[in-house]
Amino acid sequence: MEEEARGAPELNRSPAPRDFHFYPMDLYDSEDRLPIFPEESRRRRREVQAETTSAPRGAAKGKPQSHFEGEVDELGHLYGLEDDHELGYEFVDENRPRIEVSESPPYVMESREPAREQRDWRLPGEAAEAEALGFGGWGSEGQCQDLREAYRYTHGRASEEYECYVIPEEEDEEEAADVFCVTCRTPVRALEEAFDEHKGHEVTPLSKALENAKDEIHKNMYRLEKQIIEMENFASHLEEVFITVEENFGRQEQNFESHYNEILETLAQKYEEKIQALGNKKKEKLEALYGQLVSCGENLDTCKELMETIEEMCHEEKVDFIKDAVAMADRLRKFLETKTDVEISAQPALEDQSLDFSDVEQLLDSINTIPAPSAPVINPQAPNSATGSSVRVCWSLYSDDTVESYQLSYRPVRDSSPGKDPAEFTMTVKETYCVVINLVPNTQYEFWVTAQNRAGVSPTSECAVYMTAPSPPIIKSKEIRSCEDAVLICWESGNLNPVDSYTVELIQAETPEASGVTESVVGIPSCEALVQLQPRQTYTIYVRALNVGGPSTRGEPTTVHTTGSYFRLNQHTCHPWLTISEDGLTAVRGERKTPAREPPPRNTRFSRCVAVMGNLIPVRGRHYWEVEVDEHLDYTVGVAFAEVPKQEDLGTNGLSWCMRHTWVSPRHKYEFLHNKMTPDIRITVSPRKIGILLDYENSKLSFFNVDISQHLYTFSCQLHRFVHPCFSLEKPGCLKIHNGISMPKHATFY
Repeated sequence: MEEEARGAPELNRSPAPRDFHFYPMDLYDSEDRLPIFPEESRRRRREVQAETTSAPRGAAKGKPQSHFEGEVDELGHLYGLEDDHELGYEFVDENRPRIEVSESPPYVMESREPAREQRDWRLPGEAAEAEALGFGGWGSEGQCQDLREAYRYTHGRASEEYECYVIPEEEDEEEAADVFCVTCRTPVRALEEAFDEHKGHEVTPLSKALENAKDEIHKNMYRLEKQIIEMENFASHLEEVFITVEENFGRQEQNFESHYNEILETLAQKYEEKIQALGNKKKEKLEALYGQLVSCGENLDTCKELMETIEEMCHEEKVDFIKDAVAMADRLRKFLETKTDVEISAQPALEDQSLDFSDVEQLLDSINTIPAPSAPVINPQAPNSATGSSVRVCWSLYSDDTVESYQLSYRPVRDSSPGKDPAEFTMTVKETYCVVINLVPNTQYEFWVTAQNRAGVSPTSECAVYMTAPSPPIIKSKEIRSCEDAVLICWESGNLNPVDSYTVELIQAETPEASGVTESVVGIPSCEALVQLQPRQTYTIYVRALNVGGPSTRGEPTTVHTTGSYFRLNQHTCHPWLTISEDGLTAVRGERKTPAREPPPRNTRFSRCVAVMGNLIPVRGRHYWEVEVDEHLDYTVGVAFAEVPKQEDLGTNGLSWCMRHTWVSPRHKYEFLHNKMTPDIRITVSPRKIGILLDYENSKLSFFNVDISQHLYTFSCQLHRFVHPCFSLEKPGCLKIHNGISMPKHATFY
């Protein structure tokens, strides 16, 4: 096969440049898989079919088909075209990963950026011609055509669905900026600063500019946070005023509505009463007139009858006329003697009906007459509603009364001791709350309130007790003890009255502004706390006091380094002949020429041995410190329990483990004492700085010559309780303690 491949003439193609990338392109497999440019796709298919059916098999320069099969298979294997199932789903698309082929290793596929972000390495004319054929990126037009014809000839179908794009390697990214142009306010390279448009401008290192920008951002963020808090407080105040105004006007609307409804009901009642009275009067008059009308009709009928009778009598004979005339005369006489009422009993004119609206007028007047409000009710103190000098008092009005203002009065709560009553203070406010200022920290105050309007003043509310927040505690920096894993913090309350609890805030940074609170320890009942920390870190520590009114402000901070163990000498155990320095790390014994009056002995103070103890943190683990001494000084260093007898020398009992040095010219004597016993050890090089390692875990106490990294001796101790460093000076001189340092390597093996 190799000989056939060598015998076949080479196709006109140029080798692919180094570090160029080839991408398979499937554009004509099916319209379902890539439904773009459908007309172009159909046109290409027709051209391909025409070529495959009409092109002579000998068009490939008269060579046998087997030669082309070998050549094409080799090319297909070289460019990954032999398996259309693997390449059929690869599209050169902006949303698909692409495959690259480079020289080293030869045929490794790598994921590349989309093709639209690559740069074409060819000449514009050649690129345009290659793109027109759908096979741009590798070789010339003729070479590409030869490759397509050969592949179609051997596989019997169009091979244009496997297109190869050659994409050059990305150029190296531009060199990163390393300086900052202050004039243009943009990062630039130092080379640009020297030769470009930034020449002569003020520049600064990029790291410094970054730090300055961060500082400026932190400052602006602090100001922004402060402004946000102020705006939130102002918005809360506006909201409360809004609610108060809404409640007041709501009550006023309800008052008006109730009064007007009452007036309307009264008017309706009066209307009904007047209508009924008019009806009764009308009925009475009509009945009287009707009766009078009936009587008048009856009289008229009688008169008519008499007239007709008399007329009939006039036509009778004289004898009959005389007889009837006598009877008629008596009848007429009796009828005329009857009095006939001809006066109208009821007048038709409407009588003047006066309406009494006095009660309505009273109701109308009552609308403008507001009653005095009822007594307000003071709310209990809300959490975090006070500061050290102010307190926020709130109350409520559970009636619909209209209130124009409130009178808030307060005074400090009286204690049980007799004396003058505390002064009372009164202030006028419009809302149902008030922030009272200029108060004493951690103090209880009594508050009561009255409401008033034009009608008068309400009764006084019940008294409510509010409390201001405590004063910030004061950290005792000289009593702080620490090790690599913890710190023991002590502080003074700073308040006359007791507080509920304390909170310790830790910031793991060099400066408090660098970051927020890393950790908070809350609910501490006493004025000290043992807090676990991370080794070899720097912490800024704050302490707050807390009561029902809220937390105090932060006290003055202190800084703790968790590098080694840190402690100070305890003044309460110091012998009167010793003087402790201000930093608590140096003990001095001076010359005593005349006996001085010594203070009375105490159980905690050394009286016979001129010694002092240190306050080591009560944390188990490994603690290391160093003592700087004079080689001609008589001294004793070690550890002891707190209850070690103060009337005995160190190392003479079972409660202390010590190293004693005695110098009698020209000899140095070193003893490692515990319960008056010492091993036979000789030290040839006198140490000027002694390292002491206390190991609670292994119950050991080791001594080292720091200057030459020499191990001196190790005690096996029964440390069932915590011990304290102890130091003694048998002659005038001084020793200095070095602590808060890392443990040296030579001490880690013991």
